[in-house]
Amino acid sequence: MTDQKQELLALTPTELEDLFTALGEPRYRAKQIFPQLHRGLSPDEMTNIGKQTRARLAEATTYFLPRVRRKLVSALDGTIKYLFELADGHCVESVLMHYEHGTTICISSQVGCAMGCKFCASTIGGKVRNLTAGELLGQVIAAARDAGERVDGIVMMGIGEPLDNFDAVVRFLKLVNLPEGLNIGYRHISLSTCGLVDRIDRLAELELPITLSISLHAANDETRSAIMPVNRRWNIASLLDACRRYFAKTGRRISFEYTLIAGKNDTVQDARELALLLNRNLRTRTDTMPIHVNLIPVNEVAETGFSRADAGAVKRFAAELEKNGIRATVRRRLGADIQAACGQLRRESATDK
Repeated sequence: MTDQKQELLALTPTELEDLFTALGEPRYRAKQIFPQLHRGLSPDEMTNIGKQTRARLAEATTYFLPRVRRKLVSALDGTIKYLFELADGHCVESVLMHYEHGTTICISSQVGCAMGCKFCASTIGGKVRNLTAGELLGQVIAAARDAGERVDGIVMMGIGEPLDNFDAVVRFLKLVNLPEGLNIGYRHISLSTCGLVDRIDRLAELELPITLSISLHAANDETRSAIMPVNRRWNIASLLDACRRYFAKTGRRISFEYTLIAGKNDTVQDARELALLLNRNLRTRTDTMPIHVNLIPVNEVAETGFSRADAGAVKRFAAELEKNGIRATVRRRLGADIQAACGQLRRESATDK
């Protein structure tokens, strides 16, 4: 055993078996505690293991579920927004959303964010640290326990860039999919990235059948670089090349997110340019990638100075994409009355300290 304690929630069943062996306990203990850990029970709450076993676990491991620091419930649609406090006192946000097909949670992958997207509240103040796989999983477990309902789907679109925390995120994806755990299918998980091309390629190699969402937000490099600094390292052409490789490797459709900002990227001409870009790059004689654009009127954040595109502009933008053969939907705005814009609740909390 090493001096550093292991995070119980981050361990696979096999790793738990190895841990119990190292502790001088029978390997079958892993099957006893793994499902309970993923239901939110700490070892001290488990009645099927003895006091001595619990003491050995406490000496060698840590178990901590994010604590609800603040909770907002929408009077409009029942959406629940959580400000979760982690063991070190830092906070992240998660949002529980209700749809006809089930309950989905949007979780954070980092405390803060280093990507610097100009329209996003999450990146104000920069990145503090990555979340561990156990902290990622803990958000799902803690929200499900608090709400008293099963979580059916996961969206990795909260605070942080998931692919900037690659190893922990991949471990989390594999853990949350396990039948003896939360048993959330890969096809019910969506991961959003601002476009880290090298990590998209790494993710493709794993061939996990999740949905990849690309935060595009502009149809040319000049506009995208102005609002998304990541574009200065990987421009649109290199990003779309990675998308083609990802689709070729996994066969999974990619969703493109496009935040509509008044006066920046919301005109019919912008829509026409976007359709041309996607059709030229993703629909060739050898590529048959289905294309879907998810339109998102920007969440207004005081520090950015950006304004939402009006309803008419959104409708015209979507119609122009459809006219040019690009399927487009406008994201339903959930929790409009509870500061659903990612990052704002965390910033308020930091300011209040």
